[in-house]
Amino acid sequence: MNHTTTIRTELLNFMKHNNLNINQLSKVTGLNAGSISTMVNGNRALSVEQLDRITTAMGYSKGYFYEQYIEEYLAQIALNWRRIKPFLYRCAELDKQECIRQVIGLLLDKLMYSSCLFDLAEEFFKDGKYAIAAILYEGVALSEKSQHSERLALCQYRLFMARQGDNQEQNYQAAIEFQPFIDRLDEIDQLEALKDLANTYRSLRRWDKVEIVAQKLEYKAKIQYFSKCKPIRKNKNKQKKLSKPLYVYVAYSYLLRGSVCEEWGEYKQALQHIHAYTDLSWVKETDEESERWKGLFKEWAQVNTYVTKLFSGDASVLPDYVAYIEVNKEEILLSLLNIIEAANRFNFNVDDILCKFNDEVKSLTELKKGVYTQQTTSERFSRLLNELAEYYLLKEMYQKGFEFLITGLKKSSIINNKSCIIKCVGLFERFRKVASFETTETYQNLINEVYENEKKIRATSFSG
Repeated sequence: MNHTTTIRTELLNFMKHNNLNINQLSKVTGLNAGSISTMVNGNRALSVEQLDRITTAMGYSKGYFYEQYIEEYLAQIALNWRRIKPFLYRCAELDKQECIRQVIGLLLDKLMYSSCLFDLAEEFFKDGKYAIAAILYEGVALSEKSQHSERLALCQYRLFMARQGDNQEQNYQAAIEFQPFIDRLDEIDQLEALKDLANTYRSLRRWDKVEIVAQKLEYKAKIQYFSKCKPIRKNKNKQKKLSKPLYVYVAYSYLLRGSVCEEWGEYKQALQHIHAYTDLSWVKETDEESERWKGLFKEWAQVNTYVTKLFSGDASVLPDYVAYIEVNKEEILLSLLNIIEAANRFNFNVDDILCKFNDEVKSLTELKKGVYTQQTTSERFSRLLNELAEYYLLKEMYQKGFEFLITGLKKSSIINNKSCIIKCVGLFERFRKVASFETTETYQNLINEVYENEKKIRATSFSG
């Protein structure tokens, strides 16, 4: 950004135009007259707070001079973290991401600032400012790329989490970029990272990768839980704590592996994994939090037993499964998905179940912006729409079937779920002859949008 005048010149012109002397400007800005005098005379560096007050007094919005401030005050004088940190805070508040990138550019070749930037990134991450935190993590990772440090690995972990969103291709790319860094994390962060990575691969239905990560999680969690001679290494600054009891990571690895076996059609093996996290008699802890998790795993084991038997073709579990859904309405999305998918696979008639949960199905299928933001929920929602479309089309209830198909295609396009898009296309072509003119036209317009979106995604990938 090129400027013909400096901030100091802009200030002098403002004072001249408004006939203000230093004392009068002091009253307008609320700044000390002596401070203003040294600024006007060019003898003192400007703080961001002073800059904001002057900017407001001049009638500009906060941040108006930030690019100039970087060029004139940060790039031209000795770098000072006490001046830089407040500026980065203010940039974050105003979402001035490009300014943050410029400041980080000044610090990249100075490893002494990596620790400061990392700590600030951690603050932003905890506050939910993931986009801002990601910029700082990227800077730290770039400055430490040849260091093979634990901090570099933690930056990559945070970047992986910050990049999770609705776009499945981007989620997958973030996962494979992060995975090689897991072993550089400390023992506690490794368990959290493996859990999060497995959940991402699970939402992407990359079952081969879920199995690999789940096996690693099981191995590392067991070592930490059962080995008395190898305590968890403590962080140098403070002792880290897991977000859940340690045994939960062992049990969760069984749950993940059971899900993989179920998807692969290995139902006997899936039931063995389910039994593994049902029987937690080996767990030593008896505190309230541990007992709560034991109860959760017992509940999950019960419902996953229903699901595994259902996908093996056993419809006798449907009444018990429906009874479970009625008590646990928060599980309605996944449960209906399982039931409709099994119905399509084994030609079950589940009209009575769909009738029972008709209101819930309607509320799920309203495409309201911002309702389905979590990646796992978005993926399951897209699949449910596909399965409902197939169910009704096979029953020759064409209008209803095509409504679900069109809605499913819209949702799948939004989250860039290629497998669901392909299924929608296959379903439509299979039943094209019975589609109305309006349905065909709507479908074709959506396909054109999908094509254009794909071109944009490819262009963005190549330019990045």
